[in-house]
Amino acid sequence: MRKSLVFRPALLRPASEDVMAAQGIPRGAAPSPRIAELHEEAEKLFLRHARPAGVLAEIPAEEFLDVFRGEGKNEPGAPLEKIAPRARRLALFAATIGEEISSAIQGLFEANDPALAGMLDSVASAAADRAASLMEERYHQYLAAGGDAGPGTETLAYSPGYCGWDITGQRRLFARLKPEGAGIALGPSCLMRPIKSVSGVLVSGPAEIHVFAPDHPFCRECRAPGCRARAEKK
Repeated sequence: MRKSLVFRPALLRPASEDVMAAQGIPRGAAPSPRIAELHEEAEKLFLRHARPAGVLAEIPAEEFLDVFRGEGKNEPGAPLEKIAPRARRLALFAATIGEEISSAIQGLFEANDPALAGMLDSVASAAADRAASLMEERYHQYLAAGGDAGPGTETLAYSPGYCGWDITGQRRLFARLKPEGAGIALGPSCLMRPIKSVSGVLVSGPAEIHVFAPDHPFCRECRAPGCRARAEKK
């Protein structure tokens, strides 16, 4: 199965607390009137300029493990090595907010409006994270419609650069997925274009396969902790 998806920008509008967190404002803290005003303006620009799209393609566990091992640079004990074989279904994915949003951010910097540019960047980054969540939801719905994601099944995304999966894993992922049709390309340094893009694998299976102790060496440097809570809140 391979599916190309186009989303309405409103579906990816991130929660205010996620945007504020990206701005360095603690969750639960009320932003100043000026910050709130910037956020409102940035949201309008996001809805105007975002062009969300994505693609996903199913892959057998054995083939995924070859993609995952990539260039042999993963951290020892990377959880996906054990999670993937226990999954019921797997799909590679890539999603983007589009190039136009990056151009809008750059235009604001060039117009000497760094405050609004920074806020729009935070909105777009949080929206890219939301795109990964939306890919989880769409794949789970697809599986559920076919009777392959019943009660107790969780579908979660894992991306290169996290959980011990080296960022160079993008190369084999892109070679297998070929997301260029969705407007997503990979540069020599494994940086995606458009910049506000996400990629990885969607893992669907019993909820317990996603739970692992965050005590690996790479967990200490993780920029997005909460892996256990992510599985439990689904």
